[in-house]
Amino acid sequence: MNLDDLPVRDELRGKSPYGAPQLDVPVLLNTNENPYPLPEPLVRRIAERVAEAARHLNRYPDRDAVELREALAGYLTSSTGHAVGREQVWAANGSNEILQQLLQTFGGPGRTALGFAPTYQMHDLIARGTGTHWTQGPRGDDFTVDLDVALAAIAVQRPDVLFVCSPNNPTGTAVPRETVLALYEAAQAVKPTIVIVDEAYTEFSHQPSLLPLLEGRPLLVVTRTMSKAFGAAGLRLGYLAADPAVVDAVQLVRLPYHLSAVTQATALAALEFTDTLLGYVERLKAERDRIVTELRALGLEVTDSDANFVQFGVFPNSHAMWQAILDKGVLVRDNGVPGRLRVTAGTPAENDAFLDAVRTSLKELPTS
Repeated sequence: MNLDDLPVRDELRGKSPYGAPQLDVPVLLNTNENPYPLPEPLVRRIAERVAEAARHLNRYPDRDAVELREALAGYLTSSTGHAVGREQVWAANGSNEILQQLLQTFGGPGRTALGFAPTYQMHDLIARGTGTHWTQGPRGDDFTVDLDVALAAIAVQRPDVLFVCSPNNPTGTAVPRETVLALYEAAQAVKPTIVIVDEAYTEFSHQPSLLPLLEGRPLLVVTRTMSKAFGAAGLRLGYLAADPAVVDAVQLVRLPYHLSAVTQATALAALEFTDTLLGYVERLKAERDRIVTELRALGLEVTDSDANFVQFGVFPNSHAMWQAILDKGVLVRDNGVPGRLRVTAGTPAENDAFLDAVRTSLKELPTS
């Protein structure tokens, strides 16, 4: 028996699991990870907090993650200048579980989610996994959200959930504040619509966070992660900020005690080192901008990036270019955007290796 023989739901047939190749090569720049290991003082602090949590592992963890939500609210308040209370924050195992809980609560059979492609593939996959009908509108040639096209899509599709990914994965483009406001108002004019602003990469952006837009907009949700800016991809901690009623609603579908005591302890330790970790973010932003400049100097088309990665091209055969770069020991992402590849900003040495691999590959392969 194989997968096609199983009685899986129709909306899952023909789909592939989300994921990037995991290959053993010297330079890994394909999964948007933070390349800097956690500093030793933080590692020691994690060990202390986890050791304390371990003394109580015979008991269930705090199911409401009160201390963690308080700390996350403090981080959001201090980093954006917009006051956020604990009652406005919810946390889960990665931002993907946050998105899943939102779609379990506000999507589902008979309801529609709308996004603007190309965008984060998990929006589509989680929608289908929750029985939510997924539909998408196109982005412009520069990969920005064309407001007129987006407003027309909202009017036709009448979504129950609207996704706005800013900065957008895989393109790196940020969505202007005015565009998000227009999308929110247009969606509410059609029907009560949950508008999810996916800010997984916002700490790397040239633009300020859209978090202040929560004020007076009870159906707006901002989602975040500790995987990128906090260099904690292995932690699996995502969170949202929204009206307290939204936080109450998603708890209707949360699994009991979904965040382990160890996860909560580790996240709390990381939040104690916010300033240090955001210092790494500043290094990565400078390296990201260097990659953009140097790729353009090579004559390549590079999408403006507000994330910790860069989309570049245009190649007649993007997979051939991906393979040529891989043959030189550097793994980047071929994620299906025609003619383009995506590279994560790494350490200066890793980025040098990537740029050298691109230069050599351009000499080996035609670009037109």
